[in-house]
Amino acid sequence: MKRNLEAFIVFVFILLALNFLTPNAYAQYGQYGGETYSYAILIDKMVAKPATDEYVDNLAPSDPRFAPSQDVWFRVKVKNTSNKDLTNVEVRDYVPSYLEPLEGPGSWNSETRIITWNAGDFAVDEEKTYFIKMRVQSNTYLPADKGLFCIVNRADARNENTYDDDSSQLCIEKKVRGVTTVPSAGPEFGFGLLALEMIGLSAGIYLKRKR
Repeated sequence: MKRNLEAFIVFVFILLALNFLTPNAYAQYGQYGGETYSYAILIDKMVAKPATDEYVDNLAPSDPRFAPSQDVWFRVKVKNTSNKDLTNVEVRDYVPSYLEPLEGPGSWNSETRIITWNAGDFAVDEEKTYFIKMRVQSNTYLPADKGLFCIVNRADARNENTYDDDSSQLCIEKKVRGVTTVPSAGPEFGFGLLALEMIGLSAGIYLKRKR
């Protein structure tokens, strides 16, 4: 009887020791056991140089400028930079004053001046590209006190898990009425002045001889 009791105590002790030394199975699948997802999206907004297909991030006052009533093209790239698919991505383009949208995706709200479209779902590393055509307003609607000014067009992309935004700058130069462009003094211009001087000199000599 005593031996059986001792054997039972040893057995219980061994079970307790094994339970203490064996890692808890729950810890393997807890905070550090599962896969971690990272949600991220990237939007890239660019503007085309006037009358070209070259897109750049921004145009400074020293770069080519847009004129009244001239078309402006924008390119919007949206990319899923997550390690997880993104769903129901929405893109918004905030149209600045003095530009009017003509062509492109989505719907245009003239009161809020926002273009909105559903870009749908994005697989990992998937990228989608959109083009928007706008037009500079006519000279009448541009600021009266500014001959040259710059504006910024911003866009953003978002869903319930992530967000990003980007912008492009362009500059507009107004047409000033009553200003005549003076031609540059090239070689032809110099020869013309020389010819006029020779004619005047010859006429003077002729009149002097007649006297």
